[in-house]
Amino acid sequence: MTEESGQRATAEAIERGGGGLGVDDLLARVMQAATGADSGAAPAPPRDVDGVATAIAAAAGRYLPAGHLPPDADFFDAGGTSVHAVELVAELEGELGIEFDLDEVFADARPISLARRWLQTTGGEASSEATPPPEHPDTPAPTAQGAPPVPAADTLPTPGAGAAAVPVPGTLPPSAARAVPASAPGTPALPAADAVRVPASGTLPVSGAGDVAAPVPGTLPLSAAGALPALAPGTLPIPTPRTPPALRAGVSSGEDRYARARRDDLDQVLADLALADRLPFADLPEPLPPRRILLTGATGFLGSHMLLDLLRHSDAHVYCLVRAADEETAVARLGAALKSYRLPWSSEVRRRVTVLPGDIRRPRLGLSGELWHTLAHELDSVVGVAAAVDFLRGYQSLRAGNVLGALTLAELAATGRPKPLHHISSIAVFNEVGITSMGEDDPLAHVDRLISGYDQSKWAAEVALRRARDHGLVVTALRPGGIGGHTKTGAYNPQDLSSGLISAFGRLRTVPAFRYLNVAPVDWVSRVAVAAICEPDAWGYDYNLTGVPNTLDDVVRDMALGGMHVRVQDWDEWRTDALARLEAEPVPELAFLSRVLQSPTALKLCEATLRGPAAGGTRTAALVDALGLPPAARYDAQAQLRTFERLARDGLARLPHKDDQPYLWFSETTEGSVGPVGAPADSPCSMALTLSIASMYQLVKERRVDVTGEVVCTAVHPEPLAVERGDLWIRPEEGIPQQHGLRHQLLRYRLRLRDADGGHWWLEGHKYARARRDLWRQTRALTVRIGREGEPASLAGEVVVPADSYVRDQIDGIEVDPRLTSQEKRAAKLTWLAWFGLEMGRGLLGPFARAAADLLDLRRTPTLTEHHR
Repeated sequence: MTEESGQRATAEAIERGGGGLGVDDLLARVMQAATGADSGAAPAPPRDVDGVATAIAAAAGRYLPAGHLPPDADFFDAGGTSVHAVELVAELEGELGIEFDLDEVFADARPISLARRWLQTTGGEASSEATPPPEHPDTPAPTAQGAPPVPAADTLPTPGAGAAAVPVPGTLPPSAARAVPASAPGTPALPAADAVRVPASGTLPVSGAGDVAAPVPGTLPLSAAGALPALAPGTLPIPTPRTPPALRAGVSSGEDRYARARRDDLDQVLADLALADRLPFADLPEPLPPRRILLTGATGFLGSHMLLDLLRHSDAHVYCLVRAADEETAVARLGAALKSYRLPWSSEVRRRVTVLPGDIRRPRLGLSGELWHTLAHELDSVVGVAAAVDFLRGYQSLRAGNVLGALTLAELAATGRPKPLHHISSIAVFNEVGITSMGEDDPLAHVDRLISGYDQSKWAAEVALRRARDHGLVVTALRPGGIGGHTKTGAYNPQDLSSGLISAFGRLRTVPAFRYLNVAPVDWVSRVAVAAICEPDAWGYDYNLTGVPNTLDDVVRDMALGGMHVRVQDWDEWRTDALARLEAEPVPELAFLSRVLQSPTALKLCEATLRGPAAGGTRTAALVDALGLPPAARYDAQAQLRTFERLARDGLARLPHKDDQPYLWFSETTEGSVGPVGAPADSPCSMALTLSIASMYQLVKERRVDVTGEVVCTAVHPEPLAVERGDLWIRPEEGIPQQHGLRHQLLRYRLRLRDADGGHWWLEGHKYARARRDLWRQTRALTVRIGREGEPASLAGEVVVPADSYVRDQIDGIEVDPRLTSQEKRAAKLTWLAWFGLEMGRGLLGPFARAAADLLDLRRTPTLTEHHR
């Protein structure tokens, strides 16, 4: 593996949530790094921005695949992990005396930014504060005077972070109503000073409104990132709007520190939003189903399923942008992703897919100018699914892929042939604690109250694309909530927050008190998203792909039905308890959840997710109904069954076990006699058993009941034998008949017995159904065989459930877990009796149906086989 490909692989791991170490491992790394430092005092750190940034960059480079990090590059984008960040913080403190809070590194991991913040905190020199760092590796550095140089042809730089101010809460950030400088020669001009507003969902403005200077021929109006163009002589700088008084004061420590977004992040958000004003104006696309589609994010969980749905439900050829150094690596990576989610990677799929190696974070997607031009004129639809999903990293670290990447796709959609842009947004655009509604056309959250960098980046991308609608671009915003596992294959996303929480609920048997979980299975989300992409009448609107939300009662009831009785706790209590238990018994697959629960910014995202209202999906429901798609259904225990099995197999969850508290149980007593095999049964034998089930899951999946109790058989031992392990199967092997079809299996018992002397025995029993009138006795009589462990049967006979105890013990005597409510207890009894009665009825009907078929066989010409009967 080359150095570059290794870096790309590591970066991909970061976007999926980082490494797999638990809390103990992270702390161990910190202590190891701290104790490994020199015993003497740390050398005095430099006191200027450039010197501190250089020192931080040199230390950070040792943790990266490339071995170095430019001062203006992001540590995580370069291949750093959350574990590396912990080690870096310890090294900076131990060797250089530079102390950082870990959350500060996650918020903005550029050495130059870390240097500024550290010097501001310590009161050091901040002479280069007026010189913002370039926002993209390809962007030239600012000049000494603070004015960036004129960009090269074919690019348009990004405005600096200091050109925008924090919006007034409750209003959309201003992008215009201001003086606009003239462009430097050879660069496209900024839009005229027209106020830009966020249009209503589903409305498209008239193309061409406003006076916008045309770009220089052969150039694109927008590049993925950059700096402000140089001002022409005699022009005035852009004034900064007034900062609201509430945000002008410094941020205090403690909880208030995370009550509002960081000022640097807000400035950068507003600067990024201004890029949408530079998009070219576009005409309306032809209202036809797409035939050539560009899809990003096809190696992700949702993107993989959308790729297959696009191929299944349309005739389109799909171009997949995959982050890789070359086409061969890109194809291999796409194939591996599809297979990991149990999706086909067949020759038919490959025939209709063209894989393009590139990078959503790069200008023009990392494609050559010729390929960009070809796609701009041949594509008829652009679908943006790619995004860095990381709840720990800050906005500065996520903006390249989540915001600038979306704007680059908008640029491609507006260039050449008019094309709609279908953007996979997120319900996270509403993740403000205390928000009252999350309808498809409801106002989004206040950006200054979005604390998580992921929430901020999804908000900025959607608002920027709303501005693109003012330029005539047709933008469809598709907002999934939590994306659950596939209802048929069980494939799931291990880094999805909803999957992590559900896994923790099942493993820890505790649930935080939440209002709603807006979760839908990936197969439904993907199908509805693809339907909107392929239906021209659905273009240009906002859709919430959240399905039917789960309430707290729904989740508790589903888990109780599955035998996982959970305790409801307050959010803070649940978080503390979950962290303590995950630290005491680390689960590598849930390490990302531990990191989320320890991050103050990520906790705000969790709070908003768990305390927010139910997401509305009126427009989505109308689209589903109009196209005849399966309506949204609650992501309940039945829909989660296969996913939960895979979660348990992969170590993220724990299925009910026979050692758990039984969900339902009752007693069964039998009396009869046994004797040596082939001899009369003249020795008394009886059994006093307790039959129990840990969950309805084991009935549905295995048709098995757990058995405990004792067996009294003097032919085996004068003392009772204890049942060490016992299983009872209902209609084993689907009741396949035995002995030429005369006996059909109803029940099969398999017990492991231990006598008073420590010896082990086995007992196997069967209840059979026959085409005879003694049905009542058939349901009670058990043919048994007993032998010493490892040896063949030595005893055989029959025991029968007494008629007077059957109803008393096995119907009226059913006991249910006392933790359930009286209503849930009644439901549990009725569910068991209905299921067991149906299975026994099917078993008893089998031999009679076979006998009836023989009696009704009135064929006059016998077959050859009948001559030999």
